[in-house]
Amino acid sequence: MKSDIHPPYGPVVFRDQAAGFAFLTRSTLVSRADAPTVEWEDGNVYPVIDVEISSASHPFYTGKVRVLDTAGRVERFRRRYEDRGAR
Repeated sequence: MKSDIHPPYGPVVFRDQAAGFAFLTRSTLVSRADAPTVEWEDGNVYPVIDVEISSASHPFYTGKVRVLDTAGRVERFRRRYEDRGAR
């Protein structure tokens, strides 16, 4: 196997901006040199990567799924193509 071809794999804190939720995991993502850091519960300082959506704010996991107006879409489709008829 080739050496020195893999990215560094280390601990990173992912912080959900919408929900104020953060979790510590290991990742190959690296934050910028001027990126913020955070002191975690264990007393160590880790780099932070901000994300917009996580399991704490995603509608599928929170149960706040939006209901789409599918009946309105079907009626609009039928109105649009009803005059074309079978050819």
